[in-house]
Amino acid sequence: MSRLNGKRALVTGASRGIGECVAHRFAAEGARLYLAADGTGEELDNVARECEAAGGSAAYGIFDLAEEGAAEQMVEAAASALGGVDVLVNNAGVRASRPFGTFSYEDFGRVVAVNLRAPFFASQAALPLMREAGGGRIIHVASQLGSVAARNTALYSATKAALIQLTRSMALELAGENILVNAVSPGPTATEYLKKHAYKTPEERAQRLGTVPMGRFGEPAEIANAVLFLASEDASFVHGHNLVVDGGYIIH
Repeated sequence: MSRLNGKRALVTGASRGIGECVAHRFAAEGARLYLAADGTGEELDNVARECEAAGGSAAYGIFDLAEEGAAEQMVEAAASALGGVDVLVNNAGVRASRPFGTFSYEDFGRVVAVNLRAPFFASQAALPLMREAGGGRIIHVASQLGSVAARNTALYSATKAALIQLTRSMALELAGENILVNAVSPGPTATEYLKKHAYKTPEERAQRLGTVPMGRFGEPAEIANAVLFLASEDASFVHGHNLVVDGGYIIH
């Protein structure tokens, strides 16, 4: 039986990378989807078509989650399209990688807005919908860099650490309402961003691979599998947990 049959799921950052893979996995498990991203309609339309081909159904909308109020508007649009929201995957995120001491107020504002403020207020907006439905799942996509330090990531890491703590706080408060709140923390994952921007030389790539005991980068589908687990009844007693999927990055 499909693990998400009939579930109404909102996935942010769904136009590419991990979010796109989450959408595909959810669709294959029978979910009805609302896909959100700050990208292009063409990208989202392509993902929606792929989800429908996989057996699900998908509507979509473009939202800049750095804008105040966009998270609530997104949830409202998803609820209108789906008739409610049973699963919220807060996957959208942005980075500003530079040495500490060189970040601007603009960097700070945008990274905090997308990585922390948007999941916070999207979750608040989804809460009445989940209460009305008798329960739900909220899954924040954080990062292993919310648990360990790395150079040039002070701002990004701070938001992801805050997202992990938000997971715990929400879980404690919502424990009695059948609304399970968890996080997934990916390690270095072979998204298009990583391939194109993260490592500009073979030496940089080799150095980063050396930090992963398994000796390879993760695949977006491997992260999506973890998100699917937390969204399904297989994780019915998993609550307030940060599931690290990083090939062993943080164990040393």
